[in-house]
Amino acid sequence: MQVVFDHVSDEAKNIATFYFKPETPVKYTAGQYIELALPHADADKRGQKRWFTLSSSPTDPLLSITTKFAADGGSTFKKTLRQLQPGNKVSMLGPMGDFVLPKLVQTPLVFVAGGIGITPFHSMLSWLAASNEDRPITMLYGVSSEDEIIFQETLDKAHQHVTIVVANPSPAWGGERGRITAELIMGIGQPSEDSLVYVSGPEPMTESLSKDLVRSGLNKQQLVVDAFPNYTIAY
Repeated sequence: MQVVFDHVSDEAKNIATFYFKPETPVKYTAGQYIELALPHADADKRGQKRWFTLSSSPTDPLLSITTKFAADGGSTFKKTLRQLQPGNKVSMLGPMGDFVLPKLVQTPLVFVAGGIGITPFHSMLSWLAASNEDRPITMLYGVSSEDEIIFQETLDKAHQHVTIVVANPSPAWGGERGRITAELIMGIGQPSEDSLVYVSGPEPMTESLSKDLVRSGLNKQQLVVDAFPNYTIAY
């Protein structure tokens, strides 16, 4: 499908949300992802297409993706993304994916987000707030530094308490320090046999946490994972 780039909003120094207007209404479920194609000259080996989880809610008029940029601007794809001008048309495939809320609203949920892995949860929580739907959710959110904490307004609107864990905090930080561990998830989330644990973030993080959670006694069937490839660091 064709979408028209509308505008960009900087969420943090190295994180931005890009908004697109579809030519026809798009139906999707909060938490799903799309493929964005940005043809450009001299593309690097990562190519001209990239998968992104939608950070927008199905109730929003625009589709949005939120992504993190390396200090040097990153890949040729990311640099092209940054150069988009309002009115530019681009191709988008999707939405698709099963990293979505369960049908049973009473199912206890534990959301675990690492860095940019907050995006599907932003979509879900925005949708829940817009739909006035209440779900039993415990949420942990890991970031590299306080400067990378984003979407606080959405979390507040959703009345969602979040345990934020900062890997490299400033001396002023008074919350949890370090990285999210299976022990922390099991302790704060306290998942029951009926709970689902959603883990979203860079692939090294999701792989490590998934293994550790199973070792800690969580049934593998209780895990729902959204791994973000091409991130070599935990957040």
